[in-house]
Amino acid sequence: MILLGLVLLAAVAMAPLAFSLTGSARLRGHRESALAVHRAQLAELDRDLADGRIPASEHASAVLEVQRRLLAAADAQEPEPRQASPWLLAATLVLVPLAGVGLYVIHGQPNLPAEPLAARLDAAREQTGQADAEALIAQLRAKLANMDPKSDMGRQGYVLLGNSEASLGHLAEAADAWKIALDTKFDPTLAAQTAEAQTRVDGKVTPETAALFKQALAAAPPDAPWRSLVQNRLANAPN
Repeated sequence: MILLGLVLLAAVAMAPLAFSLTGSARLRGHRESALAVHRAQLAELDRDLADGRIPASEHASAVLEVQRRLLAAADAQEPEPRQASPWLLAATLVLVPLAGVGLYVIHGQPNLPAEPLAARLDAAREQTGQADAEALIAQLRAKLANMDPKSDMGRQGYVLLGNSEASLGHLAEAADAWKIALDTKFDPTLAAQTAEAQTRVDGKVTPETAALFKQALAAAPPDAPWRSLVQNRLANAPN
């Protein structure tokens, strides 16, 4: 089916050349084109005179000039057009499609699965979005380097840094940033979030992480949505 489509496309592309081989196509020469232009100028001058856009004296002088050019174009010798050999054109008509099909047969891979445009656009947007996020994280780190982590602004900056790192799947970096924020001011939800990220990084609940989970449970309200998750982590933690 693919080869048939290629043959049809090649036939359509080479149709103009095939039409020229029949001899029915005739190109207008330079002299014929010049004569047609001058005749059109004469007709336009007559219309201008009839509509009163130019006076009769100006019309007469313009007509004489155009007629002079018309006679000069009529007397000009038209160069004999050079025509390519019909055999060369015929060979080109056959060989070009065959060469294209041959290259496709040798190097083409028609069995490859289709890659939808939407998927490629989504991948490109994802890569662009990740690059933008990485740039923003780098800028945030540079600002935090000149900021007191014990200040309220510094703490908020490290919370934001941890959230950004976690959104990119950088759980170790996120946990490190959140720990700095927790050292400034303890928050049970942030502590549980930090302990969960560290558990995923380590692949288990370490004693340090278990202590952070317990501290978060002790300070959290009874209706904290993450309480059951933390209790399950502690229940499965090694003793």
